[in-house]
Amino acid sequence: MLFNLLIVILTFFIMELVAWATHKFVMHGFLWYLHKDHHQIDHTKTLQKNDWFFMIFAFPGSGLILLNSNDLSIGFFIGLGISLYGLAYFIVHEIFIHQRIKIFRNTNSTYLKGIRRAHKVHHKSLQKEGGSCFGMLFVPSKYLKN
Repeated sequence: MLFNLLIVILTFFIMELVAWATHKFVMHGFLWYLHKDHHQIDHTKTLQKNDWFFMIFAFPGSGLILLNSNDLSIGFFIGLGISLYGLAYFIVHEIFIHQRIKIFRNTNSTYLKGIRRAHKVHHKSLQKEGGSCFGMLFVPSKYLKN
């Protein structure tokens, strides 16, 4: 049981590294055409092409959970860690930062303010190149200062 919990937690944290690399090299790389409208937002549209990344990232976690749900093998717990990271990403990125659902507007948390600052710096670049702060949950310490 403890081993399974450790697998979920480890997978969750590894997903931050996967998300960083995917954001930097895929979203700001060969799939920029899907991610571009997230940086150059058309406020008349509810959905963005960038939202397809949700589907792309949902398949590995969901697939591992479904394929391993009968015997609860390690793949199930890896899938659970991936899916929990996806949920955290949705809450932090879509709800807290971009306010696509209008809740969690204000905070006194230094950490959450740091996440917003880092993401704001990332969005200063409207182009494929020249971005920074590609992660979501691991915030460089300079953004945690008031």
